[in-house]
Amino acid sequence: MSGSVIERQLMGYRLTTAQILYHLPDHPGLLQTYIWQDFDLAPGFPELSRFLAFWQRELDGKLHSVRVASAALVRPAELRYAGGQLSLH
Repeated sequence: MSGSVIERQLMGYRLTTAQILYHLPDHPGLLQTYIWQDFDLAPGFPELSRFLAFWQRELDGKLHSVRVASAALVRPAELRYAGGQLSLH
């Protein structure tokens, strides 16, 4: 992916974090956690999908579950009206 972080955010990319639980190759009864974080497009998450496809194709640890959280870092400004006015001098 090309472009700066700000350019990608303006194109709709969000900071995405995935908690990946997988079975240890030597001890399949035990689970290990891996945290993946990158900018990705919600709701399809193509970057995460590519990473998980790589994982299944190249790594020995079988995936158990994936939890995803995504947040837009650049969003429209929030506007609030003041409930009162304070004057100094």
